[in-house]
Amino acid sequence: MIRSVRDMELEGFRCFIRVDFNVPLKNGKVADDTRIRATLPTIKHAIESDAKVILAGHLGRPKGKRVPELSLMPVAERLRELIDSDVTFPEDCVGDGVKKVVADMKKGEVVLLENLRFHAEERKNDPEFARRLADLCDVYVNDAFGTAHRAHASTEGVPRLVEKVAAGFLMLKEVEVLGKILSEPERPFVLILGGAKVSDKIGVVLNLLDKTDAVLVGGGMAFAFLKLRDVEIGKSLLEDGTKSSAQRALDKAERKKASLVLPTDFVVASGVDADSGEAVDKIPAGMMALDIGAKTAEEFAKHIAGAKTIFWNGPMGVFEKEPFAAGTKAVAQAVASSGAFTVIGGGDSVAAVHEAGVADKISHISTGGGASLEFLEGKKLPGITALDR
Repeated sequence: MIRSVRDMELEGFRCFIRVDFNVPLKNGKVADDTRIRATLPTIKHAIESDAKVILAGHLGRPKGKRVPELSLMPVAERLRELIDSDVTFPEDCVGDGVKKVVADMKKGEVVLLENLRFHAEERKNDPEFARRLADLCDVYVNDAFGTAHRAHASTEGVPRLVEKVAAGFLMLKEVEVLGKILSEPERPFVLILGGAKVSDKIGVVLNLLDKTDAVLVGGGMAFAFLKLRDVEIGKSLLEDGTKSSAQRALDKAERKKASLVLPTDFVVASGVDADSGEAVDKIPAGMMALDIGAKTAEEFAKHIAGAKTIFWNGPMGVFEKEPFAAGTKAVAQAVASSGAFTVIGGGDSVAAVHEAGVADKISHISTGGGASLEFLEGKKLPGITALDR
């Protein structure tokens, strides 16, 4: 059973909260504080419960080295503004200096540790590093769903060493929503998948086809399926080694009588750096398809309009560039106006619904791209399993 932080006695205890503060920075400031805001309910609950609140997270990929540009200092500054209270920021996440800071904490105070990944031991789930982190706390809370699929020291090692463990409110919400999709989605259930890689999402297709009424496939991953159907794809993106897995998905969809809907028209150009695209029904040799076409977007919208449950992960094209953004925007708008229970599975799809101005019309926007996909594959996530007592 996974306990909620709401059910834990926190007053006076040192409460270590693993958070996902891996946010974009620009000019030394937090450029998007969505992930910080997402965990505020858990942080504020701990503060109001008179815990000594120790926050730990990572930023970027420093590869076990201290990289000043990836310091969590800007996050500490933004967090101070959001909670309207002081946040102590030590120079490291372990060591005598950190132990002294924690020892001096009073009830309701907040400490944000420096980037965990400045230590290579974090990603290696090193037992000694996990012990040093565990020694800082009496209670462990994981509210970082976006890292729950990683067996790192702070997500898997520490909770094994702490007697009192719980999930934060964000973690519990993610497990509840994705669990609903995994077990009992209201039908019709439409799965929308895009992005570059088939390998990242094929497990979701295979696992959910028993419950899915239609799978709409766009983006770069569509070309693996189109190639199997002898559709000319020109220079379009084709991930190596995906033929057999794509064929398994096609075969299972046919057996389960689920619609696997592929693009029938495209926006093409000579390459991703092109300033404009051309709408075509067939991809010319030497050209690259960079978005779904208008007819495909319309067909996808028909399936979306009739859905009761929708899960979407991955854009329909190179939506960061205006000439190739129409397909993704059309899907975002169709999902938002569907009236269905809608879930965006992290990653670029989150940016897409924000850019389309429809984020407030989505039922749930997941904070974990890779974590949400692995959860829906049916995999056990180490960060969640470690909380199950």
